[in-house]
Amino acid sequence: MGLRHWLFSVTAATSFLSTSAQSKAVDSLPESNIDIPLQINLQAIAALVERNVDTLFTSPGYPDAWVQANCATRYKYKFRRSPLRMGMSGNTLTLGFTGYYQITGASRLCSGTTVLSPWSPSCTCGVKEPERRIDIGFRSVFTLKPNGQLQSTITRLDPVPRDKCEVCFFGKDVTDVILSSLKTELDLSRKAMQDSFGNLNLRPYLQQAWNKLNAAYAIPGIGYFSLHPKRLRMNNITAQGNTLTIAIGITAQPAVSFSKPASVASAVPDILQTPAAGGFSVYLDAALGYDSLSNLVNGYMAGKRFEVSDGLFKKHIIVKQVTIAANQTNRMLIKLDFTGSFNGTAFFTGDPVYNAATKTIEVQNMDYDLQTKNLLLKTAKWLFAGKIETELKKHTTINMADYFATAQKTLNNYFNKEWTAGIRGSGMVKELSVVSVQPLPDHILIKTACSGTLKVQVTSLALGL
Repeated sequence: MGLRHWLFSVTAATSFLSTSAQSKAVDSLPESNIDIPLQINLQAIAALVERNVDTLFTSPGYPDAWVQANCATRYKYKFRRSPLRMGMSGNTLTLGFTGYYQITGASRLCSGTTVLSPWSPSCTCGVKEPERRIDIGFRSVFTLKPNGQLQSTITRLDPVPRDKCEVCFFGKDVTDVILSSLKTELDLSRKAMQDSFGNLNLRPYLQQAWNKLNAAYAIPGIGYFSLHPKRLRMNNITAQGNTLTIAIGITAQPAVSFSKPASVASAVPDILQTPAAGGFSVYLDAALGYDSLSNLVNGYMAGKRFEVSDGLFKKHIIVKQVTIAANQTNRMLIKLDFTGSFNGTAFFTGDPVYNAATKTIEVQNMDYDLQTKNLLLKTAKWLFAGKIETELKKHTTINMADYFATAQKTLNNYFNKEWTAGIRGSGMVKELSVVSVQPLPDHILIKTACSGTLKVQVTSLALGL
């Protein structure tokens, strides 16, 4: 029977670590580094810009008033825009749209500022034929500060005309005139956007993620997984599609416990500008109660008959009961009561040791003391000890291979799923091992560790702008 059955099938009879013992164990664990791609849906920013950038621009006083560029020309225009287009690359967001405009103009003869003729009949561009088109955009470069402020520097891109606008007065191309007037309006929109979301406080949203990372999550068949986050660091900012990804790294002390740990509340720390090696180590502290272990060994040993014969010495013993505990020097103590040809008790002490080559926990360095009134058995104690010790070693050896395979599969299934709404893990357990086996007064503490890669994706932080 493997450790999986020891630890999971006898949960009700197993004595687990207390909350204070778990806390102490977690505090002593080495720190791990985990990548957390924090994804922010930027549709809210696009919607904000959509609300802040006018959909219609006109010349002052349109449609009655004229803009007089000089003595010889006057014009008025109407400009509308398409819905915004959003594109992202790296840490840069581009918002663009297509503008459609109409212009009406007239001309007259002038000598300097002296008027020599009346205004000509009005002529148009984009009124009786398709509207003229122009591409317009804004660019925003994001920077995340250690205090959680997401700063963006917004610039207006130069408008790019797709069609010329030539009006009838002297065949003049007035596209540049339109662009100049349009730039003034767009600069006002750029300033409004910069004022509105040039400096976004992401700390409340980081706190949401931090609270989720502090929570304990149930892993069916194993226990509760706690990340125990300690510090945050930032690697870079990238953007793709409608999503801004901030590559946050976390220094944590992840652990698995059998009893659900108490919730931990802490303020999200400032973000450090430090790189990390990546990877993780998850530690599982299993406390195996001596009653459970005694029951398990009794299942094999109780009632078992042993022949203790050598030459004319023809006797036998029958195991009545095996009791396992720890002695005063924190070694495993195995008490074996027997009957048959002799009555008495044998005490074995040993050290549980993990054998990495065979992936088993074995009791080594066995010593024993025999308590019986029968002098004959005491004389043959070497024969008695050899037979019993062989059986005890066999039935107290824990094969960890099955446990590792089960734990690896279970943890991999857990890591690669949505843990809760808006937070998903992805990773792989690469190696499992036993760190230590220690007989304590109340239980045997088996500390196992698994290492691998783990990423945590937080996707439910749409900005409430």
